[in-house]
Amino acid sequence: MTAETVIGAVSAKGDFRTCQYTGLKVDAAAQKLIIANAVAAVVFLAIGGLMGLLVALTRWPAVHLLPADWFYLILTGHGANVLLFWIIFFEIAILYFASAVLLNSRLAAPKLGWLGFVLMIVGAIATNVAVLQGDSSVMFTSYPPMMAKPHFYLGIILFAVGALIGCGLFFATLVIAKEEGTYEGSIPLVTFGALTAAIIAVFTIASGAIILIPTWLWSLGLISDIDPLMYKVIWWAMGHSSQQINVSAHVSLWYLTAALLVGAKPLSEKVSRVAFFMYILFLQLASAHHLLAEPGMDASWKIVNTSYMMYLAVMGSMVHGLTVPGAIEAAQRRNGFNRGMFEWLRKAPWGHPAFAGMFLSLVFFGFIGGISGVVLGTEQLNVLMHNTIYVPGHFHGTVVAGTTLAFMGATYLVLPLIFQREIVWPKLAKIQPYLFGIGAAGISLFMMGAGTLGVARRHWDMTFSDASLGFAHSAGAFLMMGLNGIFAIIAAIGGIIFVLVVVGTALFGKKITSGHKLTFPLFAGGGAVASHYGSEKAPKLPGTIILVTIFFVCFVLYYFINWKYLSELWLFR
Repeated sequence: MTAETVIGAVSAKGDFRTCQYTGLKVDAAAQKLIIANAVAAVVFLAIGGLMGLLVALTRWPAVHLLPADWFYLILTGHGANVLLFWIIFFEIAILYFASAVLLNSRLAAPKLGWLGFVLMIVGAIATNVAVLQGDSSVMFTSYPPMMAKPHFYLGIILFAVGALIGCGLFFATLVIAKEEGTYEGSIPLVTFGALTAAIIAVFTIASGAIILIPTWLWSLGLISDIDPLMYKVIWWAMGHSSQQINVSAHVSLWYLTAALLVGAKPLSEKVSRVAFFMYILFLQLASAHHLLAEPGMDASWKIVNTSYMMYLAVMGSMVHGLTVPGAIEAAQRRNGFNRGMFEWLRKAPWGHPAFAGMFLSLVFFGFIGGISGVVLGTEQLNVLMHNTIYVPGHFHGTVVAGTTLAFMGATYLVLPLIFQREIVWPKLAKIQPYLFGIGAAGISLFMMGAGTLGVARRHWDMTFSDASLGFAHSAGAFLMMGLNGIFAIIAAIGGIIFVLVVVGTALFGKKITSGHKLTFPLFAGGGAVASHYGSEKAPKLPGTIILVTIFFVCFVLYYFINWKYLSELWLFR
């Protein structure tokens, strides 16, 4: 049975070029689709990022920029553009790169890829139009009985169908590459991680269809009612799982960036693959922490999800948190940086924006997003933070400081390798990941601090000044929200620089020709490392062991500090 029989009409042949820096064969059809999805991603990042800055300046009590109706409108648009459109457009680009490019294969059915892209564009525009019309300020979760315009839901549905087509092309390309023998042995680890993301994406999209299609019909008046509790349960099967697509995708980019910039091989292919597989098995099941305060949910289900399932899901990320820096240390020591515990880290390519974005993403995702996620996912501790601004603080640590920063870093690889353009304004590019990373980390930390002090999420006015009963926050809460606004400005500056560099490079960057020396060079042989199965041999990792120990100490300290706060709620003396 041929690939054509399995997946239908496919591209009969590829039009390839060989990348002079990585040695990889790049299919022209895949290249065009990668560029299109990456450009669309950056456009929606710019829109969503601007909206996020307006939200932060409104939540800053001293500024309080927007009126209430505009605040909720902009908050809805911010969530849709950065949590859905920016990230998933970029993830589709990752799927095409990880399949066609890393496997030296032609892309299956490029015309279907363009159909998926058009559906995603139309869907994203339709949802944004619905939001900007002012009648769909239902925020990202869009909980009933709040109702948006029909094209709000239809836009998300069309976008999801387009993304599903992209996932299908990824699977089909894997079949073609296997049949045509474009690679040897097992697929490389980066492709395996992308496969994990695609599998989770199918589950996520199916969950979204189960609940959003009826909700769309409800908005049209064809269904009389949507049960709010059932909506929440099914929606979070989509909402939380979408974050796991992000985790699988950005962890894959960690491995890719480490390979291309320092020649890092996985410490153990088998261990890293098991960690990815744990995402598939357990991460969707660990979403109960969003529903712990809901009535009608079985207690045993809550307990299982917030204990065993969460522990196993977190273990997968902890494995990657060891193996990625460990692989970098092993490679750097192999490259001659053997003095002391940390010469390998000091002499890493910190001036390369791709490496800076990758490593900062790794650190912030672990120390900020990861630790806070475990706290939120613990049933008892969830009492402290449920529906406070701690919750968006947590997912800004995962999605912004983690995923978005990793995607930004990878873009600096995509520009020369796929766009075939030299990066413009390299000095700005060097500082961009640091500005954005520091800003995003500050946003996350100060949101969580304010949430611990009781500041509500999603509320236009933290003082509730128009309420019948007055409410007074501590001075610390006001300080936290002010600092959140300041760091939002820093992150916005970093985001603006990123958009300017990407757009400037795409439009005005020097066309790369044969023999061109890159401003931000790659490791010789890094392409072969990224595109082949293989593990590091007998590595010594004293520096990584120390870093991981520091992480665990921080983890334990923060975890039990929150139990101390919880004990104060219990009023035990």
